[in-house]
Amino acid sequence: MFTEIIFDIETKKLFEEIEGNNPSDLGISIVSLYKRQIDDNFNEISGQINSFWEDEFPQMWPLFTNVDRIIGFNSLHFDVPAMHPFCPTYDFKKLNHFDIMDFVKQSLGFRLSLDAIAKETLGQSKTDIGTNAVLYWNQHTPQSLKKLKDYCEADVIITKDVYDYGLKNKILKYKDKWNTPRTFEVDFSYPKNLSSNISDQISLF
Repeated sequence: MFTEIIFDIETKKLFEEIEGNNPSDLGISIVSLYKRQIDDNFNEISGQINSFWEDEFPQMWPLFTNVDRIIGFNSLHFDVPAMHPFCPTYDFKKLNHFDIMDFVKQSLGFRLSLDAIAKETLGQSKTDIGTNAVLYWNQHTPQSLKKLKDYCEADVIITKDVYDYGLKNKILKYKDKWNTPRTFEVDFSYPKNLSSNISDQISLF
């Protein structure tokens, strides 16, 4: 059995609003995560989604400990460095991160967006765009904050579904620049020697 987290963040600012290109300068409006357990055949046993505003982060960090994988899309290059200034007592980037985009780039030699993969692989599209997430935060009304939370959680679910498809089928799909459907191989499998028993891991809290 394995314990996994699939997560996504939204930021308070866009890159055009800051100097440089460091995600840690963007601020974080919300983090959504889906924590679950899967069996050795990658079937989900249990799972729950939660979202956290900045003042709720102290409740969030313990959820990231003692998990086999922390899964995101472009997470190592964006989400993780953006979260780093908020992490209380340990180096968040040293946990067991699994960035789907890195595997896509390894297979194809170039990057694809989550939306491009989800459309062809799952027949689904993202529910909104990141620039609107910043707009929702700036509006800061009950209605706009609900839209922000719903969008972030929807991105987590579509990331989970893409990951599960790749994990079980070892392929993902997209359309190339000539609008031709393409399939490419990915290997999301766990190392054979990885124990699913995480009870011996040292707690970070």
